[in-house]
Amino acid sequence: MSADVPASITLAMMRDVLSVPLLCDALDAAGFRNQSPRIPLQPLTTPGRLLLGRCKTTLWADMAHIDPEPYSLELQAVDSCQPDDVLVCSAGGSVRSGIWGELLTTASRNAGCIGVIVDGAVRDLAKMREMEFPVFARGVSPYDSRDRQRVIDLNVAVELDGVTCNPGDLIAADEDGVVIVPQQVETQVVRDAWIKAHAENQVRDAIRNGMSATEAFETWGIL
Repeated sequence: MSADVPASITLAMMRDVLSVPLLCDALDAAGFRNQSPRIPLQPLTTPGRLLLGRCKTTLWADMAHIDPEPYSLELQAVDSCQPDDVLVCSAGGSVRSGIWGELLTTASRNAGCIGVIVDGAVRDLAKMREMEFPVFARGVSPYDSRDRQRVIDLNVAVELDGVTCNPGDLIAADEDGVVIVPQQVETQVVRDAWIKAHAENQVRDAIRNGMSATEAFETWGIL
């Protein structure tokens, strides 16, 4: 089966074949058993679609005073996005305001960003759905972030429920959850997930044709 693995698996190829559960299984096998945040990051705009790309990180903090430089670092983060970036907003689950909305979506998409994952709240859902821009977040809030929350750092290691997310890490999100693949194990994890995806197809076909689940597991070792 390994002979069927391409020499190079691109992001586009991953999007066609892989899923968050497959990547989690491959990470488990590699000894990385805590790479999926156990928090409700829901697909609010494009349910049923896999978001997969490279982490572009921002660290957020709550505030209760007048911001002397409103939106400064978040605009810098958005304008510096590259193609295939997924903007990660580490806000500690705060729903003090909607820190992502229509205008940031428009600007980031123009720069190449393909989606956003917000450990907090967003707003302008209807507009972002019209743009078919993948948004995963804890919830929604109509409040503007100005003088409520702000980016305090960008392009640094951040955490989502204790899972470290470094700039450039592979990140994927779908209806099952979010997973971060560290760069040092990405090649092996993606390869193993690719192999399992094709093996699961064989198992599913065999079971559909009448093979018992027990026999299928004994044959392929996959469930």
